[in-house]
Amino acid sequence: MKHTQLLTSLRYALFGVLAVTTSQVHAESIAITNATVYTVAEQGILSQATVVIDDGKITAVYSQGKAPESLSVDTVIDAKGRILTPGFIASGNLLGLVEVNAVSATRDSSDKKADLTFDASLAFNPKSTLIPYARKGGITSNLVMPHGGEKVFTGQSFTVNLSGEFDSIIAPKNAVIVSLGSNSKGSRALKLQTLSNQLEDAQKSLTKLEKAKSKKKSKGKEEKEAKTPSRSELVMYALLSGEKPLLAYADRATDILALLKLKQQYKLDLILVGASDAVLVSDEIAKANVTVMMSAIDNLPGSFDSLHNSLDNIAKLATAGVKIIISNSGESHNINQLRFDAGVAIANGLEATSALAAITANVADSFKLNSGRIAVGKNADLVLWSSDPFEISTKVDAMWINGNAMSLKSRQDALRDRYTTKSNMPRGYTK
Repeated sequence: MKHTQLLTSLRYALFGVLAVTTSQVHAESIAITNATVYTVAEQGILSQATVVIDDGKITAVYSQGKAPESLSVDTVIDAKGRILTPGFIASGNLLGLVEVNAVSATRDSSDKKADLTFDASLAFNPKSTLIPYARKGGITSNLVMPHGGEKVFTGQSFTVNLSGEFDSIIAPKNAVIVSLGSNSKGSRALKLQTLSNQLEDAQKSLTKLEKAKSKKKSKGKEEKEAKTPSRSELVMYALLSGEKPLLAYADRATDILALLKLKQQYKLDLILVGASDAVLVSDEIAKANVTVMMSAIDNLPGSFDSLHNSLDNIAKLATAGVKIIISNSGESHNINQLRFDAGVAIANGLEATSALAAITANVADSFKLNSGRIAVGKNADLVLWSSDPFEISTKVDAMWINGNAMSLKSRQDALRDRYTTKSNMPRGYTK
């Protein structure tokens, strides 16, 4: 009897804890009124609009004069005409995997033994000091792309939100990364050959597996014939089925064309990364419906593979009909400058609406994320700006991730305050 009473008490105590936790997690309902809303959706740009969010989702988007007189929400925020955009989505960096690049013990982005099964999300640090700093640039989520090992397949990317919470990984292992191009030793041909051979082998294995499953035999005999796929084979099957995109680092036009042939042959969901020579084969890329992820500020060759780097490459590709993702160039400390990179692309011929899509909707579409647009049902990842987000003097006035207001204070702000205000604490430096 005593044991029963104890268990009952524990159940009620646990229920109380869960109830408190649920209450704390539940985001408040908010109406952002009188905003200039860049929806990056069918509604386009709305003036004096209202956006309602509840339980972490966007539940209504009202154009001017369409909102009800009374809104049943916890909080109403008057945007006073300021610009509201979807939260920006960064990509192509090592945020949460590298804290200080010069300190090897803080680098978890690669390993010599890494292959296509490499899942670096297991080492992601949501408490990295670089995450609040990235938020200051309007970035609410990020596609992390580890460097992997020395093989052609270097691992798998993953997507996180920048809430700083331990459950901030949105999509682990959501794309497979392959690195092609020139080598200091050996031939680029071997990389392409290895990629082609592995795709061919996986296709044969998958066909054989599907035939074995379709045969009308006894269960025991069927299980004996149908070999359980290895982890590597499962990843390759996901590539061949289109479940996972192939993120391919390639700059030279010949490598890009080879990848386009593989995409057509195996029906791959291909995304080109880097792609300095893409302007030379832009029509072929557009025809193949392949997205290009590239930097907007690479204007000088970094190798003989990237002789065609130019600030107007993105505008040229967009004009040719290529879907673009604007990404930073690999490191993590300055991804908050993504909006400035988009501004550089605008200054060199890209339409402002296309630049915004290149750091929001295009990324979300490519990696199947429920964000990147201000539309009903999307995650409430929103940023309210002091002015035009692509102007260098503009600041983030407010940010929400999954409907929760985010702090805009970073370690850099704390250090500034520490050493520019009077304090009883000793000064960090003396003359």
